[in-house]
Amino acid sequence: MSIHHLIAFNIALIAAILSPGPAFLVAVQTTLRSGRRAGIAVGCGLGLMASIWTAMALLGLDAVFAVFPWAYAAAKICGAFYLLYIAWNMWKGARDRIEPAEYRARSAFRRGFLINALNPKSMLFAAAVLIVVFPADMSYGEDAVVVLNHLVVELIFYTALAFAMSTSRVSAGYMKAKVFLDRAASVVLGGLGLRLLFSR
Repeated sequence: MSIHHLIAFNIALIAAILSPGPAFLVAVQTTLRSGRRAGIAVGCGLGLMASIWTAMALLGLDAVFAVFPWAYAAAKICGAFYLLYIAWNMWKGARDRIEPAEYRARSAFRRGFLINALNPKSMLFAAAVLIVVFPADMSYGEDAVVVLNHLVVELIFYTALAFAMSTSRVSAGYMKAKVFLDRAASVVLGGLGLRLLFSR
């Protein structure tokens, strides 16, 4: 493994993080609703679970899903219903008044962790990228470097996002458009949940 492999992996990783998926939407929405601390906490949960999926992909969990497709189906169904649950709560609470400590750091962390834990496609993406980018004969030490690199990239990204989204101008703009933004986010998350539920 060389530095060029890590650079290629990081480019693919950042592109995936920036895509409008459940992790990015929940990170933005949590920061806007509950502030910087909650945004960083949810990002830590997202990043930790994403790096765990990468570790599992390096250890061959994608092969387990191939041998036991029911395990993948079960994980996918649980993830879909969790996304639908979050989407419903966002829609229902769109007109609610925002309380400053709506999400404590611990609950925000748990929410982020569960978002990625219940999304097996995160692991399948990691497995696909790892196969394309890295050589097949990596040592356990090199595997650890890849996992740690993944965690650091995720933490830096979501911390920077929390700082950017928690500025007074962005927060004030969110408060003015809260109903529309929350319901738009709930529609997107609900659509992602349905897609995850019914996709093959």
